[in-house]
Amino acid sequence: MSLFKKAAAECLGTFVLVFFAVGTAVMTEANVVATAMAFGLAIVAMAYSIGNISGCHVNPAVSLGVWLSQIFTGKKDYTGKDFVVYSAAQIIGATIGAAALYGILCLIGFNIAVWGTNAIIGDGANGIIGSLLIETILTMIFVYVILVVCNTKGTQAKAGLLIGATLTMVHLLGIGLTGTSVNPARSFGPAFMRSIICTGDGSAMAQYWVFLIAPLAGAILAAAIYCALNAKEAGQTT
Repeated sequence: MSLFKKAAAECLGTFVLVFFAVGTAVMTEANVVATAMAFGLAIVAMAYSIGNISGCHVNPAVSLGVWLSQIFTGKKDYTGKDFVVYSAAQIIGATIGAAALYGILCLIGFNIAVWGTNAIIGDGANGIIGSLLIETILTMIFVYVILVVCNTKGTQAKAGLLIGATLTMVHLLGIGLTGTSVNPARSFGPAFMRSIICTGDGSAMAQYWVFLIAPLAGAILAAAIYCALNAKEAGQTT
């Protein structure tokens, strides 16, 4: 499979994630259950649609976790070049998804009360630290589950369902705190469109660094834990 085709699949998958899941958050004014289910179902749909093409990362944190697990275990199926190309495709897909979503809603005159962007908890240093911690932990759990279920014999066939359920789980907790990122691409698209194109309010992009650093840190921890606990028992590695 060519890297271009894989990147195209990642772009499409991230587009679908943002358009439908962030769209659900916007339409329901961030109803916790509806939004969490939308993120989980979007991942399930894409896992069984593009999983055989690109692996359905649709998330730079997942791509980083996969790459690091390869480094830690000595495998070379997924390289640093793949990580860069995947991440770029994911960010492009998320931005297009947010542009399509907001463009359609603005065209029909929908009053957007909730933009589906992520935000730091409260104000001050404690809010920043709390946001970094919760996003790191949630991403660590999410990426760890992905690495385990995708690489353990007997679980690959139902990996999409397990990953979707896990993403739903982390959103049920995180929506009321940061809005749940666990995905730098998902955070970038809506933040960029809101801050630069739609409202001119730069607050979402000003806080984006938290939703870039924390998910990537969580992915690093997830890869380390996976390689320490599961890699040899998995039957195969990423």
